[in-house]
Amino acid sequence: MSANPLLPSLSVVIPVYNEQDWIERSVGALLASASAASWPIEVVVVDDGSTDATPSRLDDLRERHGITVLSQANSGRFEARRAGIAKSSGEWVALLDSRVIVDEHTLTFLRDQLVEHPERAVWNGHINVASEHNPYAGFMAGLVKVPWRKYCANPRLMSYGIEEFDVYPKGTTFFCARRGLLEGSVTAFASLFDDIRFASDDTRMLRWIAERERIWLAPELSATYNGRDSFKKFTQQAYFRGTTYVDSYIASPGPARNALFGALAAGVVGLVFAAKKPKTTLAAGVLGAVAAGEVVKKCGATGPEARAVTKLLPVFAGGFGAGVLRGLAMAVRAQLRRR
Repeated sequence: MSANPLLPSLSVVIPVYNEQDWIERSVGALLASASAASWPIEVVVVDDGSTDATPSRLDDLRERHGITVLSQANSGRFEARRAGIAKSSGEWVALLDSRVIVDEHTLTFLRDQLVEHPERAVWNGHINVASEHNPYAGFMAGLVKVPWRKYCANPRLMSYGIEEFDVYPKGTTFFCARRGLLEGSVTAFASLFDDIRFASDDTRMLRWIAERERIWLAPELSATYNGRDSFKKFTQQAYFRGTTYVDSYIASPGPARNALFGALAAGVVGLVFAAKKPKTTLAAGVLGAVAAGEVVKKCGATGPEARAVTKLLPVFAGGFGAGVLRGLAMAVRAQLRRR
């Protein structure tokens, strides 16, 4: 931790599960950025029951860099983060995913902001996605450009509150806040589901925080996310995201919930129409996918991201829709049991 009394102390919590190919790169880039900022930081990595070579990679990182490593049975990202936050000691706590590579000058920017503007208590990282040669990651990056177009089409230093929560970038992929805020969001956390591994940990935490402090964004607070890189992983992620989306938004009025209900209605109509006129439905689906690619491009997506949206939208829609149905069923079961 920092010995300079003028510098705020920062802890970075990284949950990891079966990321033997990425965890060394992620921690290495983080430490390089801290070194460039002349800012000693505390790094806490929580191994959430990895079954690959991740534990041995962490042992090596602990030996070489003195990071703190915690291990737990597989309990999901929320529980891993909770354990890491509890173990950390910084005045400020950053959450970082294990596939994220922090840019070299990112922590210099964050350090200066925390020193010069301590009233800016919450920061959401500007995430670039390595999508040029990975259409699966490109699809996800392109898709979010639509709801978050107010920022993505014109990235700049800005902030937003709870009233604009649904329309600006948010997530715990790379996120930093004062310790008290993160601890408060963890304590207040409650899911619609019984199994917390399927809970929308980040959206629920961030909504609680946004009700109390504005969330700041800036392109200088940048990092690169390396997404899943196979068709199987892509479909699994779509299914999982459909489930967590229910937990994120079904109980919160706003554009995101309206979009969910609209998509469900469109899906039902589409299935009925497909049964009657399959060829017409297929043609409409192709045209819709092409149009979606053009829309995301106008909202700030790159060319590869727009092409990925065009190609993969039908696959994602099917997986995501199935995940939503699973999420709705899980929420209903949990509510009935709690009664």
